[in-house]
Amino acid sequence: MNPPTELPARVRRFTRSETWVHWSTAVLMGLCVLTAACLYVPQFAELVGRRELVVRLHEWSGLLLPAPYLAGLASRAFRADLRRLNRFAPYDRTWLRSALRRSGPRPAGKFNAGQKLYAGWLGGAVLVMLGTGLLMWFTHIAPLTWRTGSTFVHDWLSLALGIVIAGHIAKAWADPEARLGMRTGFVGRQWAEREHGEWLP
Repeated sequence: MNPPTELPARVRRFTRSETWVHWSTAVLMGLCVLTAACLYVPQFAELVGRRELVVRLHEWSGLLLPAPYLAGLASRAFRADLRRLNRFAPYDRTWLRSALRRSGPRPAGKFNAGQKLYAGWLGGAVLVMLGTGLLMWFTHIAPLTWRTGSTFVHDWLSLALGIVIAGHIAKAWADPEARLGMRTGFVGRQWAEREHGEWLP
């Protein structure tokens, strides 16, 4: 009888291409948020100065924001993760009910239901921000009423984005193993079994 095979202590959660997409997107999103703060908060504007440079950084970081995602589509692992994020399994509904009640089991695949909702909301928000930003940048392509509406949506959605991203960072900061997985691509098997048990074979 063969002895049982010992499972490795760590498992690969993300490939290099996936971590590259995440961190490239994070840098561009961070630039967007920081430059937006410098454009709308007078104290930050006075501290930084050089408004024209800040405006250009904001415009180009926003315009380039979809680039890491589009480049990531060349990766089979990234495409597989997009399919996972785009599908809700029965255990995702259990996770959401438990999260709302703040008690009960929270089964999850590679991504839990909260991460799936966050990814979907963020993807939609980025598209809206890109569209409204282009209408504000190229003032000649739309009538004044459209540009006014775009400015309203862009400003308020940017505030919502800032709050949601701050929540994302806070959740990541509270989970060192998740951060390690996004830095190195590997996580501990015990953590994966506890937090994403439906994912492991």
